[in-house]
Amino acid sequence: MKAHAFPEKRDARRAFERAARTYDDAAVLQREVGRRLFEHLDPIVIEPRRIVDLGCGTGALFEPMGKRYPKAELFGVDFSRAMLARARGRTGWLRRALGSGGPRLVCADATHLPLGHGSVDFVFSNLALQWSPPEDVFAEAARVLPAGGLLMFSTLGPDTLKELRASFGDGAAHVHAFVDMHDIGDALVHAGFADPVMEMEVITLEYSRVDDLARDLKATGAHNTLAARARGLTTPRSWKRMAARYEGARREGALPATFEIVYGHAWKTAPRHLPDGRQVIDFQGRGKR
Repeated sequence: MKAHAFPEKRDARRAFERAARTYDDAAVLQREVGRRLFEHLDPIVIEPRRIVDLGCGTGALFEPMGKRYPKAELFGVDFSRAMLARARGRTGWLRRALGSGGPRLVCADATHLPLGHGSVDFVFSNLALQWSPPEDVFAEAARVLPAGGLLMFSTLGPDTLKELRASFGDGAAHVHAFVDMHDIGDALVHAGFADPVMEMEVITLEYSRVDDLARDLKATGAHNTLAARARGLTTPRSWKRMAARYEGARREGALPATFEIVYGHAWKTAPRHLPDGRQVIDFQGRGKR
């Protein structure tokens, strides 16, 4: 996998803490991608006992997940306490609507889950994978899933926000770099998942002004938290130059904002090695002649 700079977790967490109050109003893309990701479950036969919604945010997918798998115990995991506080507001009426105990909320990082080995059957993650190295998230998902467990996710691909990235034009790290779909598939196999199914599509949002795009990114916590980013505020002159360059992308009166969406799912395979490094070999007895 190519080397990528990932967001500083502390700064990313702070961004989501600040965005918790405005997130639901601005998360148009996240809701639509979540709906499409959920449709990928339609042909899959699975009856999970425990489900992890990894990077659950404000809990927008609790209701459809609970309706699809009413007997399952659902864990909502997010690294932002403020997001989980908003999610907690959904749990009361979900308990009444679904007649269950409701989701259990856990504040944790996707790469360090406070869950036992093989303790959940299904890990589901909508637009959260891009905040961590995927190989680390997949390794942790493989740890908490048993053989035969399912991982399903959506994330962002390299063409995401390509117009914004090109408009700065100074070579600095203004926009995150996102991992290619093929590298994600390779990371899944390396982590112990079998035959990953990967898909990609492009969703283009339209804005009247680049300031409106920047407002939505900030309102959803998705602004720049790279370690290599320029510190301090962008000067009005620099922002004006960037906005003028972005105008070159205007089509039919609107400024496009491209989001490359990667969908994937894979099943956890039986381990080939023990923790001490010994290889696991399956022996099948010979039938009688």
